[in-house]
Amino acid sequence: MTQTTSPLALIIDDEPDILELLDMTLQRMQVKTYSATTLAQAMELLTRYRFDLCLTDMRLPDGDGLAIVRHIQLNHPQTPVAMITAYGSLDTAISALKAGAFDFLTKPVDLQRLRELVNSALRLNPSQEPIQISDGPDPIMGVSAPIEQLRRRIAKLARSQAPLYISGESGSGKELVARRIHTLSSRSVAAFVPVNCGAIPSELMESEFFGHRKGSFTGATTDKPGLFQAASGGTLFLDEVADLPLSMQVKLLRAIQEKAVRPLGTQQEESVDVRLLCATHKDLAVEVTEGRFRQDLFYRINVIELNVPPLRERREDIPLLSQHILSRLAARNDMPIPTIAARTMELLASYRFPGNVRELENILERAFTLSEGRIIETDDIHISACPTNGESPVSLGDIGSLEDYLDNIERTAITQALEESRWNKTAAAKRLGLTFRSFRYRLKKLGLED
Repeated sequence: MTQTTSPLALIIDDEPDILELLDMTLQRMQVKTYSATTLAQAMELLTRYRFDLCLTDMRLPDGDGLAIVRHIQLNHPQTPVAMITAYGSLDTAISALKAGAFDFLTKPVDLQRLRELVNSALRLNPSQEPIQISDGPDPIMGVSAPIEQLRRRIAKLARSQAPLYISGESGSGKELVARRIHTLSSRSVAAFVPVNCGAIPSELMESEFFGHRKGSFTGATTDKPGLFQAASGGTLFLDEVADLPLSMQVKLLRAIQEKAVRPLGTQQEESVDVRLLCATHKDLAVEVTEGRFRQDLFYRINVIELNVPPLRERREDIPLLSQHILSRLAARNDMPIPTIAARTMELLASYRFPGNVRELENILERAFTLSEGRIIETDDIHISACPTNGESPVSLGDIGSLEDYLDNIERTAITQALEESRWNKTAAAKRLGLTFRSFRYRLKKLGLED
């Protein structure tokens, strides 16, 4: 699409020097500007013009910038708004992001950072398309209500630059969600860099994250950029962030706050422009309470939380997911796509899937490999819908109340997990693939809470 008109920006600040700096910088970027020094003036301009971007100071003579953020979110949701805050006002910046701001700037304003922010904002606005963003096919499969809700949240959060914490059980698809957010964002033209924090040896962690200079340590024979530099302009996804040692958490917090990193072997900091997405199957609030995760880092990465539902909460998606997985396996092995017998599908749909989508993939891959014919039967998948000593699922005639039946299954599994972990609730929750909060809820619901 060819851009035919100049973008229009609203700048709100009561400091003449800041207004002039922002105005000159945006004009040089071919962005037309209107300025306001009060909340009232800004509101009046918002009724007269359709803006492609808004930059607002936090403190105004007749109000605060958060009122602008909320007003734009409610009345002009397609207009990206960024907050200008005093240096070190991290709480203010986080409040703005939670209110709907897509990013923030600190005073004194870094002009390079300002230009990057403006370019990102204009790519977010559908009325201005200097770069065409292609969303491609949606890799998040499903038609259930939880998945539809997840899609809507992903589309909204992709417009933001705020740090995002993706929570969910192991195997639920957190990295897939992170990739989708990147694909739909203004950063999709740059790199998506996924990192498993638990897989990096602690002695190499600082070098891997921030890079190093030749000769900075034994074996450093060349300069090497780190993961932050590799993701600059794009998205850095830190999976299993709870596995970071406390010493590395301090360094990560500084990199996030300063938007800069210092490679090993140099005293010079390098600016980096990344959007940070974090995930873990652990309950970070519990990790903070038990002293394994820094509270200040928790608040910094948990500006917005996005929960990925477990497979058992979207059972109606299992047939579609199964078909997709088998189609992929067949294509990879250049074989016909097998059919899942109706009774087998019933068994899959009634299974609890503690390992979520990853477990479904493993079950079907094993069945695909070991099945004798073109139809996958119940004997091929080696699961049962309830703990009945490996027998086939009970018939519907054996079930009085479905709710009671499922509660009994859940009560048996939880009791067994508690016994095997010597009644350590944290260990039992981990064994069942549940967050500690979810585990406590189930204990209370089933009358097992002491």
